[in-house]
Amino acid sequence: MDVSESFQVDTVLAPVDGSEESETAVEYAVAIADRYDASVHVLFVLGREVVQGMDSGVVPVDDVAENTQGFLEELAGVAEAYDVEVSMSTAHGFSPSVKTRHPGSVVLDSADAVDADFIVLPRESVAEAPTEVLEKAAEYVLSYASQPVLSV
Repeated sequence: MDVSESFQVDTVLAPVDGSEESETAVEYAVAIADRYDASVHVLFVLGREVVQGMDSGVVPVDDVAENTQGFLEELAGVAEAYDVEVSMSTAHGFSPSVKTRHPGSVVLDSADAVDADFIVLPRESVAEAPTEVLEKAAEYVLSYASQPVLSV
């Protein structure tokens, strides 16, 4: 990047996992988007236990969808407060048949898919919960992302 060029951001990717830390990451993503007149794409990454539970029928898919949608709607309120455009999607963070599919690769693949210019993700969770998968992905994303990354 030429120093005479100004830094531009059109899309900020904010991967979330249902944790309080991911809520904080969305707040940062919205602040960055607001500063650069950009949009935010919130990606809900489902953890291994949830995916395995849905695959085996132990965890009802409708319950996961309802919980995920509720969490995403709460986060949309943060973006609305700043009049920042927000889009959302959900992805399985793990695959029983694809060894290279893990939360870090899902985040980077999604960043490419939405043409993200910046990534904001949580680094550490305070509590252990099956849905909190992004702390495991932070180091991978920080190491391999081609976009600037803010880990909060």
